[in-house]
Amino acid sequence: MTTPTNPPPDTTRFLAQESPSVHNGVAPVHNGAATGSPLLYTPAEAAEKLATTESWLRRKAGLRLIPCTFIGKRLRFSDADLQAIVASGSRPADTQLRRTRRTCTRRRGRPH
Repeated sequence: MTTPTNPPPDTTRFLAQESPSVHNGVAPVHNGAATGSPLLYTPAEAAEKLATTESWLRRKAGLRLIPCTFIGKRLRFSDADLQAIVASGSRPADTQLRRTRRTCTRRRGRPH
C-alpha cells in the first residue's frame, strides 16, 4: 500500500521573479510607509515639524527664499528641503555682547 506523495512545490516561478527592490534596473522610490514619514510634506505638516508657522513657510517659499517643491500649484516640502531650511537657519554662537545705540536722547517728562 503506497501513500500518494505531494508533488514538490513549483520553485521556478519564484526564481523567475525579479527582486522587489529593483524593477527594470531602477530602484523604486519609497513612500516612507516602512519608516512612517511621507515622501513630501504639506506646508502644515512641515511647519509642525519645524516648529514654525505655516504662513512663514508659505511666504518664504513663495519668494523662493527656502527650498521647496511645487507640484502644479501645490506647495510641498521633502525631507531634504526641511534639512536645508534648518541648516540655513543655523548660526554660530556669538561670543561678544553687542551694544545697542540709543535712538532717543531726550528723556520724557523733563523740559528741554
